[in-house]
Amino acid sequence: MSTPHDPYVRVRGAREHNLRDVDVDIPRDTLTVFTGVSGSGKSSLAFGTIYAEAQRRYFESVAPYARRLIHQVGAPDVGEITGLPPAVSLEQRRSAPGARSSVGTVTTLSNSLRMLLSRAGDYPPGAERLDSDAFSPNTAAGACPECHGLGLIHRTTEELLVPDPSLSIREGAIAAWPGAWQGKNLRDVLDALGYDVERPWRELDTADREWILFTDEQPVVTVHPVRDAGRIQRPYQGTYMSARRHVMHTFADSRSRTLRAKAERFLTSAPCPVCGGGRLRREALAVTFAGRTIAELVALPLTALTEVLLESGGGSDTARVLTADLLARIEPVTELGLGYLSLDRTAPTLSSGELQRLRLATQLRSGLFGVVYVLDEPSAGLHPADTESLLGVLGRLKEAGNSVFVVEHQMDVVRRADWLVDVGPLAGEHGGRVLHSGPPAGLAGVDGSATRRFLFDEDPAPAREPRVPTGWITLGGVDLHNVRGVDATFPLGVLTAVTGVSGSGKSTLVGQVLAGVLADRRPAESADGPAVPVTRGCASAEGLDAVDRLVQVDQRPIGRTPRSNLATYTGLFDVVRKLFAETETETARARKYRAGRFSFNVAGGRCETCQGEGFVSVELLFLPRTYAPCPDCHGARYNPATLEVTLRGLTIAEVLDLTVEAAAGFLAGTPAAERSLRALLDVGLGYLRLGQPATELSGGEAQRIKLAAELQRARRGHTLYLLDEPTTGLHPADVEVLMRQLHGLVDAGNSVVVVEHDMTVVAGADRVVDMGPGGGDRGGRIVATGTPREIARAAGSRTAAYLAKALRPG
Repeated sequence: MSTPHDPYVRVRGAREHNLRDVDVDIPRDTLTVFTGVSGSGKSSLAFGTIYAEAQRRYFESVAPYARRLIHQVGAPDVGEITGLPPAVSLEQRRSAPGARSSVGTVTTLSNSLRMLLSRAGDYPPGAERLDSDAFSPNTAAGACPECHGLGLIHRTTEELLVPDPSLSIREGAIAAWPGAWQGKNLRDVLDALGYDVERPWRELDTADREWILFTDEQPVVTVHPVRDAGRIQRPYQGTYMSARRHVMHTFADSRSRTLRAKAERFLTSAPCPVCGGGRLRREALAVTFAGRTIAELVALPLTALTEVLLESGGGSDTARVLTADLLARIEPVTELGLGYLSLDRTAPTLSSGELQRLRLATQLRSGLFGVVYVLDEPSAGLHPADTESLLGVLGRLKEAGNSVFVVEHQMDVVRRADWLVDVGPLAGEHGGRVLHSGPPAGLAGVDGSATRRFLFDEDPAPAREPRVPTGWITLGGVDLHNVRGVDATFPLGVLTAVTGVSGSGKSTLVGQVLAGVLADRRPAESADGPAVPVTRGCASAEGLDAVDRLVQVDQRPIGRTPRSNLATYTGLFDVVRKLFAETETETARARKYRAGRFSFNVAGGRCETCQGEGFVSVELLFLPRTYAPCPDCHGARYNPATLEVTLRGLTIAEVLDLTVEAAAGFLAGTPAAERSLRALLDVGLGYLRLGQPATELSGGEAQRIKLAAELQRARRGHTLYLLDEPTTGLHPADVEVLMRQLHGLVDAGNSVVVVEHDMTVVAGADRVVDMGPGGGDRGGRIVATGTPREIARAAGSRTAAYLAKALRPG
């Protein structure tokens, strides 16, 4: 029986996603951890039910117009929730922040620093005092007028745009132009304008070359295409666009990573000649504090900025107050292991774990109490040495009078919880039940829990004899970001783990330098398609010829809208559509539908109201854009006529709604489908639905989908696989499944390099490269290399003690 002062959040009849009519009571003012294997339903309970209901109740208080739109989104599928305070969600959002978003803007530290410069800065004699907005590169008052606050000027040259001047325009001399019809159109327009497109580029007049490449004019002319045999091509009005204009337009406006990367190859970037890269007007850059401009202060790591502020002594009363406030805001950020970041570090370069911890640090200063904080794996991307600090921050949120609900897989965090909600026993339709709700110790008596074994079994992993390398890649003089003058060696034919605290340079060394030298040697492949070569960042590299292919598998989303999903990414959708087109049902034969009819990406079979997305975008004025089920197809994506065709009793929409596990049975006997589905099952994704939108997938799930897509391909030569924290978002039971696949790749004659914080993974590696000793300027060095047992004994390694605990003695 609940009362107005009920100390519990009581959930009754939760049925969101795979939850099975769940009833659970969770005490307020506690650190409560939700555990369970991936897809068990823990996030559906914590975020999809508890937080969603708190959000819905808040929305009930907003204007009727906004409330009408919000009702379209729908309330969580739950009978009743009582005792629920207001809630704050700190999810690991996968949407890419804008290029102007930075550490300073995410934490609002930039506001405090700008106020310090405005009110307590040292101004030149006679200069007027500036408002704080004048110190922001994101405002008209502050942005440098030449570079618009970006700090860089992008330019191009004839040599970049036309790498081979012996070619004619018709032969493709202007490499920066697009391919296919667009490129042909531009060449035909030039021809119609009277320029010679058949002569070698170097023989054209200088004035003509200058106009063709750099003009800002966009003349329109009638084009008479050359007629191909059997094709009728009518005259049309064509608009000319110079090569520079095309490159700059693509680089600035294209939403395609591939197109932007191609355009970037034809550009050079240099510090703005007006602001020198400071991004601000001259008046703002003339103001200093502690002898530094604001551009110099925001470029310092937060640990160094703290030292500068402490050494400044404060000065005036205003300076002392503003400095003290700034130091208090920086403290929780550095406490969470992010002191290596600078305020001008752009948000798109941050991991989702870093972004979430920055938002968490900001909440400590908010002064809120009596709310429920719902966090999504705050330990993601954290070295074990930093986990203690995280627990301290969570404890302070609780002590301030709040409830902290955390979805978490890190057992060190689970052990420190006041209350544990374990969901399972397995994933998808085999999960969705609360196996235990109570103090963590009570889980010891729950036999069906997948978490129990890892929470209470203190026996380290069994010893495994390390493999012997078949060769080596040697990088000399690595010099990029905080990695300075480092020589590194990576063994081939084995599994290598690269470890170190956050910001120590792991991703720089592996994801940029090692990947870059191989991409420079031959085009790299990735689960996202061809990769663009990266600046090598090292003086020399040896042993590259032993690698035939490079495959990078990262945690970037497989798509940014509900239109992208598991089936389209893996190629399963093509197989399914072909099966529907070939079905022998009377409806399909009579209508002669082809495979295209069953695509929701083209007109014909799709629902035109939502254009095949199944969702419509809902704009909520001051609130973020969200998606609501289509009012006509109700999420099915297709029109009624298409849904009348069935395959073995199921419509195309119902097949897309199958889980991978269910689809494996339904599509048994179809080799192309079986291969894809088997790969997805092997990496532990049997609980995902074939049509699950990319917007609903975590970064860890996206990475495993990419790995599965790679596993289903035919093997070609010695492949080097690079993975960045592949265990993020994985329950320890799922980690075991993933590691079996990675070890299988090595046993098949390939090499695997993982950037990793999970000590059970590191303990099972053949070789370890440990970086540090700290983050940012205090890192960037290789502290130790060797087998896991050798690293566990290495002096000066912050990883050693934690790795030693994960290794079985012997």
